[in-house]
Amino acid sequence: MGGPDGELAASLRYLSQRYSMPTDRAKATLNDIGTEELAHLEIVGTIVSQLTRGIDPKTLEELGLGAYYTDHGSGVYPQAAAGWPFNAAVLAVKGDPIADLTEDLAAEQKARATYEHLIDIIDDPDVLDPLKFLRQREIVHFQRFGEALRNIQEKLAEKKCYINNEIITNNNMSKDNCPNNKCR
Repeated sequence: MGGPDGELAASLRYLSQRYSMPTDRAKATLNDIGTEELAHLEIVGTIVSQLTRGIDPKTLEELGLGAYYTDHGSGVYPQAAAGWPFNAAVLAVKGDPIADLTEDLAAEQKARATYEHLIDIIDDPDVLDPLKFLRQREIVHFQRFGEALRNIQEKLAEKKCYINNEIITNNNMSKDNCPNNKCR
């Protein structure tokens, strides 16, 4: 839920990256997927809540969750599976659309792998079904980020200049009069 490859990090990463995207399509993709990741956060939180509801503190202690219970009771707290609390340092926001979308492709694959690891160790069908759904959505997100990346690369190839995440459409722009010499 709150690990570096979790839903909270993905949502915040995508909703932050959208501001530096040079096309409306890429901005919309990041906005849509970032918002959906918030819904995934709710799904994961619900699973955790349902699995821990009514468990007495002694059982949690026996399961190795005594420290968690001490700090959070049976509340759902954003942390990695290893117990580290969520940290915004895991957010990859570079401000460069190629770098950010490439990171997003990797993030979706890491999330998919995490869900597959969970699926490998869980046998409860009430938990497996939502995890399989979430894994499938990560695959779809990967595909959409790939489309957005290809779209931006095509737009950049058509244009002569790319400055501060804005595609310059002046076809007469040359390398000599392009600000900051960032013409392509």
